[in-house]
Amino acid sequence: MTIRLHNTLSGKLEEFSPIEPNRVKMYHCGPTVYGTQHIGNLSMFVFTDILRRTLEYSGFQTKQVINITDFGHLTSDADEGEDKMTKGLKREGLEMTLDNMLTLGRKYAGVFLEDISRLNVKTEGTFFPYASEYVPQQIEMIKILESKGFTYKTSDGIYFDISKCREYGKLGGLSQDLQARIAPNPEKKNQRDFNLWKFNPKLGWKSPWGEGFPGWHIECSTMIINLLGEQIDIHTGGIEHIPVHHNNEIAQSEAATGKEPFARYWLHRAHLQLGGEKIAKSEGNVVYLSEIIEKGFSPLAFRYFLLNSTYRTSTNFTWEALEAAQNAYKKLKEAMTGKQDLGIIDQKYKKQFIEKIEDDLNTPEALAVVWKLVKDESVSSADKHSTLLDFDKVLGLNLEQNEFETGEIPEEVSKLLSEREEARASGDYQKSDKLREEIKKLDFIVEDTPSGQKVLKL
Repeated sequence: MTIRLHNTLSGKLEEFSPIEPNRVKMYHCGPTVYGTQHIGNLSMFVFTDILRRTLEYSGFQTKQVINITDFGHLTSDADEGEDKMTKGLKREGLEMTLDNMLTLGRKYAGVFLEDISRLNVKTEGTFFPYASEYVPQQIEMIKILESKGFTYKTSDGIYFDISKCREYGKLGGLSQDLQARIAPNPEKKNQRDFNLWKFNPKLGWKSPWGEGFPGWHIECSTMIINLLGEQIDIHTGGIEHIPVHHNNEIAQSEAATGKEPFARYWLHRAHLQLGGEKIAKSEGNVVYLSEIIEKGFSPLAFRYFLLNSTYRTSTNFTWEALEAAQNAYKKLKEAMTGKQDLGIIDQKYKKQFIEKIEDDLNTPEALAVVWKLVKDESVSSADKHSTLLDFDKVLGLNLEQNEFETGEIPEEVSKLLSEREEARASGDYQKSDKLREEIKKLDFIVEDTPSGQKVLKL
């Protein structure tokens, strides 16, 4: 079978063919670490994990980078608004210093790495570079663009002149409606020209142009070129990156290196929605993975929920949908319980699974194959077990272990559960909540159901 991917650059489903045989170089736009990443942000990395696992399942060696943006990302991709890291410093009451900004970034990068680990995203062999570690290289890249005549200076920074770039906007195109919403800057030659270096005499790094920050777009190009090379196989991101950020990356990278294409395949994930609207921290429309766990759901039940839709589908998150996903996920885990005998991989089902997953990462159809196998009584338990474990190399659902089996509940936890049940019966919900937290400290989560308390081990 051959992997086919929907390439945003061509707008078509294309057969995947890497630059080097059997080797794939990938870059995934990572988080801006001014706060905890919400589940919409995290859904991106479940998608890229499925991509990596599918490629490796098909025999490719992968080298990938997920960047950590710890400065310079304005609230608008089009160089408008407040710097997000500065916003984070204000929120936490920290002094506006570069050291505080980088410390804040390390703090929330740690939260991000912990969250993706809980979602079983493979991180071994993945580079997680901080943008702040590559400032000298970013300055050097701007100097190259300057020497080639692609830049000009304004009162607030150094800009890339898109009129010098013959194919600017070739990724998905830039709509006039979008550009009309960008506040005009009278010093720009073209309102689509983008910032390469932002002057800031109070906060930032020294450069040939003055103290300040590299622009957000130049961060990604520099880290890609330094860690993966001047041309890569796959670049991913959210659909919001198509019109501005990714077109800017293409323009400046190809201008600096003289090589095209910068990336052969561009893949973009649709937004995860909440209440029919895009999940967005700025609008208060947000859910965090910690909330999911606190409500008694397994992080991998959320992963299962995401796999029920293709990455190009805008999916609506609801607690009811997550509960349905957890129930299905539990049943799948139960189907694996106790079947430890080694069998053989059923090749008929494996072929069906490969057909689905290599068709632009069609995880819903791949899960349908999984359930078809589970229900097939003609396949032995041992063979089912081995085949499902083989599929799990792609799905990443950790089917070998069942986190819903609590085992023996410690006496201390049982005592607290009894006290909590009495508190709820008497209507003392404040005490009930306090006891829930005490139980959580002992690595157990309490879930209230119509039939009573359920306890899960963390």
